[in-house]
Amino acid sequence: MKHTDVLVIGAGPAGTVAAAIIKKAGFNVEIVEKTQFPRFVIGESLLPRCLEGMEEAGFLPALQAQGFQEKWGAKFVLGDKVCDFTFADQHAKGYNYAWQMPRADFDMTLANECERMGIPVHYLSELTAIEMNEDGSSISTIQKENGETWQVHAKFIVDGSGYGRVIPRLFNLEMPPGLPTRKTIFCHMEDPKRMEMVEPNRIVVYAQDTDCWIWTIPFSTGITSVGFVADPSYFEPFGSDEDIRAKYLRLLENDPNTAYRFKDAAMKFEPRILQGWSATSSSFYGKGYVLTGNVTEFLDPIFSSGVTLATVSSQKAAHLVVKHLQGEQVDWENDYMKFMEQGVDVFRTYVKAWYTGDLYKIFFAEYKDPLIKSQICSVLAGYVWDDSNPFVKNHQKAITSLIKFLEREQS
Repeated sequence: MKHTDVLVIGAGPAGTVAAAIIKKAGFNVEIVEKTQFPRFVIGESLLPRCLEGMEEAGFLPALQAQGFQEKWGAKFVLGDKVCDFTFADQHAKGYNYAWQMPRADFDMTLANECERMGIPVHYLSELTAIEMNEDGSSISTIQKENGETWQVHAKFIVDGSGYGRVIPRLFNLEMPPGLPTRKTIFCHMEDPKRMEMVEPNRIVVYAQDTDCWIWTIPFSTGITSVGFVADPSYFEPFGSDEDIRAKYLRLLENDPNTAYRFKDAAMKFEPRILQGWSATSSSFYGKGYVLTGNVTEFLDPIFSSGVTLATVSSQKAAHLVVKHLQGEQVDWENDYMKFMEQGVDVFRTYVKAWYTGDLYKIFFAEYKDPLIKSQICSVLAGYVWDDSNPFVKNHQKAITSLIKFLEREQS
């Protein structure tokens, strides 16, 4: 039996940010991670807002030393129409850059920093059961890959298990996400025409009306992540018996942007498929535990919100865990769950508006007011808790009103 103040599930951004902040407050922390790092995971484009959590955790110097590709904005393309957002022009005061990078390298850096701080990271260790005590402490059963089991007594648990969704599965907290199921086929590609495209320092989204969109995320290694996202039915015409590689190549050839840019480019691994990633939980906390990151809710990759929600939730949760361990009263409902729901709701509004085509009307309109564009840019930078921004505070109403204004202008 091990004893610790806080047990953290998952060594990704959510788990490591929370672990580091709690450790810096003077408490003992242990991390259990089901896989062995480095490991592949999607979610390779960050937003500026998540750097605030990285800074407080003490991770920025190590991340800056990795030489990851800086991300200065986001560009959206529909045919010959272009909408280019630059984070330096955003409404919110905060970071005006982020990174885009292979997540295996990024996550490994965070986990290594935790170990350097004296936080044990137990790889190939899966949490299989939790027994909660009356006082909120717990005894967790951990199983190693070789079948060996051990237990951890913790005063508190932070679940940053991401898609593993450990506590929601164990405690029956899973709920339908309220977003349609979508599917992606993606790969890492060599990108010899990158400089010709003059866009290594931003994510570029190529929109094929509202049926499908394509991400291109260049890394400093010269490799670019390229993925197609659509309703699963969109991929059916390519043939159910067609192998994934052939299907992916056909998708590349069908879009003029990717057909030219990646013609004869080599794949770094066989194309992969993900489907049905949206998820949510009925509660983000309980007696003796809190959920952070994708384990609370994951929406959609269109605005790269995943790591931002992970780091902000972990940063916020860590402060409250420290407060709890210090014997202070914590209002988890208002100070954590409602806070996180606020940011998720803003992102959800923009995700839905993207797939209905409402954002197309805004992004690709001829009229673009610089102030409005800077306010929307702040949302795309992850500053979705900034109530001084009308496109955050009244997000649905602001989008609807802007579309009506643009329609009047065009008529």
